[in-house]
Amino acid sequence: MPFSYHSHSGQFCPDHAKDTLEDVIQTAISKNMQVLALTEHMPRGEQDRYPGENSTLESLTELHDRFVGEAERLREKYHGQIEILVGFEGEWIRNESFQLMQDRLKKHRMDMFVGSVHHVHTIPIDYDKATYVEARNKSGGADEGVFRDYFDAQLDMLKAMKPPIVGHFDLIRLFSDDANRHWKDSGGAIWEKIIRNLRYIAEYGGLLELNSSALRKGMTEPYPKVEICRAFIEMHGRFVLSDDSHGVQQVALNYPRMLSAIREAGIREICFLKRTGKTGLDPRFPGVQVIDAPVTSLEGHKVFEP
Repeated sequence: MPFSYHSHSGQFCPDHAKDTLEDVIQTAISKNMQVLALTEHMPRGEQDRYPGENSTLESLTELHDRFVGEAERLREKYHGQIEILVGFEGEWIRNESFQLMQDRLKKHRMDMFVGSVHHVHTIPIDYDKATYVEARNKSGGADEGVFRDYFDAQLDMLKAMKPPIVGHFDLIRLFSDDANRHWKDSGGAIWEKIIRNLRYIAEYGGLLELNSSALRKGMTEPYPKVEICRAFIEMHGRFVLSDDSHGVQQVALNYPRMLSAIREAGIREICFLKRTGKTGLDPRFPGVQVIDAPVTSLEGHKVFEP
């Protein structure tokens, strides 16, 4: 039962993705994927432009509005071939981010969204090494400092947004000096913050995203690392699976390795979201339910074969 709850297209994320939204959907269908969530980034203010970006809040809002319209059109076009959910990636940059997220939910009837943190001290931490170092310097110059600040910012995001899906939980390790380090080796204070955030997610019923993009970026484990998954299991936390694709070449990429990590972590059930007309995920998303499926249901599908 393959699916992904985090995806982007070059049509609506032109700065760092490729291909049209319809290309991405057609590729997912060709891989016999059953559910695909379309989650283009929510708008950002001018003060949060990426290097070289020339967008405005108005232009990004208009772009996202067009995305929602196209996503709904394609959902109808491919009805019966694939279940399409329409949402967005909600980014926490500063306190004003909450209002921008609320504006999206008020303007459009969304199925879900992915909550994520890509910035520390309002500086991007996954754009390139230089911006990561800039953020790290603001945190005292060591990886451990920016790790602590990242997980504190993540808790702010969790409390404000209560995202139904928490995206790439430990993204902060991407440009660190050792992206494959074990979190428990980074110091007790950092691990305590990780446990604190996981506990908060479990308490409000959020789903933790198993995100394969870390593998295509050269890391040995997906987001989050296996040790984090094991800790979340102890809290009776639940998981969804995503490829965080940025174009057709990344749809279901590295899913065989994902299945290996899922087994290593001891995850026995995987969740999927479905539009059933019955509320079960979150009152903000009427008609969307979370359904538990055994991990064994993933086995034997071609996208999980080595």
